[in-house]
Amino acid sequence: MLRYFIIRLLEMLPKLLIISIIIFFALQMIPGDPVMRSMPYEVYSRLTPEQIETIRENLGLNAGKAEQYVRWLGNILQGDMGYSLKTRGSIAESIAARLPASLELAGLGLLIATTFGLLFGYTAAMKKNTPIDYSLTTAGMIGLSMPEFFLGLCLIVIFALNLGWLPTGGRLAYGQANIWDRLYYLILPAVSLGVTYIATLMRYTRASMLEVLTKDYVRTARSKGISETEVNIKHGFRNAMIPVITIIIFRLPMLVSGTVVIEIAFNYPGMGSLLINAITALDLPLVMNCALIIAFVILMCSFLLDIVIALLDPRVTFAGRGSE
Repeated sequence: MLRYFIIRLLEMLPKLLIISIIIFFALQMIPGDPVMRSMPYEVYSRLTPEQIETIRENLGLNAGKAEQYVRWLGNILQGDMGYSLKTRGSIAESIAARLPASLELAGLGLLIATTFGLLFGYTAAMKKNTPIDYSLTTAGMIGLSMPEFFLGLCLIVIFALNLGWLPTGGRLAYGQANIWDRLYYLILPAVSLGVTYIATLMRYTRASMLEVLTKDYVRTARSKGISETEVNIKHGFRNAMIPVITIIIFRLPMLVSGTVVIEIAFNYPGMGSLLINAITALDLPLVMNCALIIAFVILMCSFLLDIVIALLDPRVTFAGRGSE
């Protein structure tokens, strides 16, 4: 098992290296002077050519692109992500302040989506071609077709503005720091984020359950006199979860990086809004590091997927997968 984990982790290193090269050199192709982007135009227009050259030298822009990349990657490996061109603040500190907020939002959204998606999907499969099945399927289609930002605005109007039960946005009020205070601000954005995924997981769970229940080993379990509930849960639901878990895990990076609309709608200070602000301001050092963090999350999700499937599927062995 340990050998399998190590092999999968080592396979991530060249992938992450290639991704970092693509991110760096792709962003270097953006037109414009990095010095001009780092300050207001009014300030830049008053600089002399000598002053501009001095700033370029201090920023390391006079070196070749390859040398700049090696320096950037080396600094990251040492824990130094550099400084924002706009705010002049530490990029590592900005990401450290925003990433936990996005992880909280994504985690709660995933918990809501997984709980209700699996429950509704299992129920729809067990009640196939009944009014319950049709109702859940219809609700799922509505959930899939409803944009997240529209649902978020509806929830703000109903529960924040009209009823006054929950805040319209933000993360914490002054003097509030514990998990229950954060949960109060997380409910609306997390529900808005999770509804679409509830519909997706419900459809996958229903389809996977119906497929598994037709397998020979399920019919064999029934022929042994095992109760229908035990057959459905132990032999049906467990095996149906393998493709569903694949969907869940690969939704993780989308939840972390794809919360941009929700964060903007609820004025929530997460990674999504940080990345959007950096792109709008053409703050390339911040964009590069945010993109690399997101790529790392995606690779970790892929690694987690391999591990979970190997643990759930008895047909997969660590030795076999590790030696491929």
